[in-house]
Order: sequence, then C-alpha cells, then structure tokens
Amino acid sequence: MAKKEFRNNYIESVTKSLGDVLRWQLQRIRDGLPPKPRLPTPQVTADLDFIRRNALAGPMTPAVTWIGHATMLVQASGLTVLTDPIFSTRASPVQFLGPARAQRPGIALEDLPHIDVVAISHNHYDHLDRASVRVLANQPGGAPLFLVPLGVKSWLNELGITHTVELDWWEAHVHAGADRRPVEFLLTPAQHWSGRSLSDRNKTLWGGWAVLGADFHWYFTGDTGYSKDFKDVRERLAARHTPEQGGGFDIALIAVGACLPRWFMKDQHVDLAEAVQIHLDLGAKRSVGVHWGTFALADDPIDQPLHDLAAARSDKGVAEAAFFLLPVGGTRQLPRREEK
Repeated sequence: MAKKEFRNNYIESVTKSLGDVLRWQLQRIRDGLPPKPRLPTPQVTADLDFIRRNALAGPMTPAVTWIGHATMLVQASGLTVLTDPIFSTRASPVQFLGPARAQRPGIALEDLPHIDVVAISHNHYDHLDRASVRVLANQPGGAPLFLVPLGVKSWLNELGITHTVELDWWEAHVHAGADRRPVEFLLTPAQHWSGRSLSDRNKTLWGGWAVLGADFHWYFTGDTGYSKDFKDVRERLAARHTPEQGGGFDIALIAVGACLPRWFMKDQHVDLAEAVQIHLDLGAKRSVGVHWGTFALADDPIDQPLHDLAAARSDKGVAEAAFFLLPVGGTRQLPRREEK
C-alpha cells in the first residue's frame, strides 16, 4: 500500500507555508524579479543525423543531447532514454498562463529517434508534462517504458499510458538494451517534494536515477536540495565503481537553476556551489548542468549558470571539462567505460 505522504531522508519536509509563498511572491513583484537575462540561452541545431544513426548503432556511442530544462536525451548501452520530458510552451497545467519557454526544444517531439525509456524524477509540471508524455506514448514503433517514482504510475494510467514501472527509493528495474545486455535503472533518494495541485502535496515520490549499463554509467539528480543523499548514492554503488570496474559515473546530469531566493529555495533546489559539491559527492567523472536556461521559475535569471559556474568550479577545484554546460540542441559524445 502506498504511503499517505512521502518524506525526505535528512529533512522532514521542504514544503513552505502559504505565508512564505505569499512573502516570496510579494518580494518578487516589489523587486521586479527575476531580472532579464544578460545573454540568450545558447542554442545550436541538433545533430539529428548522428542521433538517429546512433540510436540504431551497435555498439552505440554514449552521448547526451540537451533538449532544454531537465529534458536530456541519453544514448548509451543500447538504449535511447529521455529524462523528464517537457516540450510544451509553458510549464503549467494550462497553456495560456504560467512560465513560458525562452526558446524551442533542442529537438522537436516529432524529430526524436525512437525512445526506449522515459525516466521521470517527479510529477511537477516542468518535469512531467501531460501533452509530451501522451505524444511519446504514441510514438511510431510502440510506446517507451515509463519509469516513475511511487504513485506516478496511476496518473499515467489515467492517460491511457500503461507501459510503466514504478519504484521506491533503492529499487531497480532492469531493461535490456538493443544488444540484449541488461541496463539497471535504480531510483535513488533526493531532497524535494511533489504535487500538481494543493490537494496532493507529497502524495507521490520523487528521486534521482542511477543508470548502470555494461559500458556506461550515468546519473540524473532530478530536482533536489543539497543533502547527504548523494554521498549515500556513492557509498551504495562503491563496489560497482571501483577503478578496476571503470570508476564512478561517466556523467551526471545535475540541476543548476531556479535557486533564488535562498531562504525559500535552499531546501529544494541547489545553487551552483552545491551542484558542484554533488558532482564531488557522487564521484562522477564529469557532470553537465540541467534545469536552467528554459523557464523562469525563481528569482535568479535563467542565464545565471553561464556567468557563475566557472567560479563555483574554481572554488572547489573542479576542472572546466569536468562540469560543463551544453547549448540547447547540443550533443556531447563520451567514451565507453571498459567492460568487465
């Protein structure tokens, strides 16, 4: 039986009171926040030729393509995976009101290669978009598998989407890649909350995803405040991330935006310094920032990572190549880990 309300590991709740919400919104109006970005979010034409060839290749070249916000196309271990898909114009229950996209998705829904798996971190509107998942579920060649935290499966089922598996923290689902080798999807704890209305707060679970294939390991934080959860992930997977087995995650997709004001956002969204610390806590070989540049959701400008990530890296001794940003539509090809 599902829990009545889910909680975080290291802080009971990140939910703010109605008074706090009103205080934040009044301050935003008073101070004219968020400020306009100084720079447009970088955007390039997606390399659809490579992406489509790679989806059919054997062996597949590990690659990540940023579509926008927390939506990343990850191709590795014989699977094409999409994280937290939102292709709609607004992150909202309606398309005439709410945060609007700063630019179009890096790849249009109709131009995507066949998606094998959709990995959902939680049910907020900017991470689980009704119109987007409906289109994905009806893609040519059959619906992808939707992997979701506890409680989200029933919401998908109500849309007629039934090719779903829901997991609790530390539960795993194994899905075979194109080469029939197993790829493990492990739902991991994160510090956040859930809800699509005032009446369903924390009634479904949230989390991150550790994805472990024979030749590539990757991680997706979803939305999160900073917590010990990421050290826990590293400790839990230490036996599978020894140097002899190829080391830690080959790449981590880490949320870096919507972090101000800190008094309101600190428990639920990391800032850039905390994002870099998560990279270190995970022991990832490299990380890429997501959850920025697309929707104005908080008081920081959507281009803040462009200006401040370098200092956050430098303060923690992290090289530029180890924690980077992609342009919307940009692809980064990555090396395979040695198979054991």
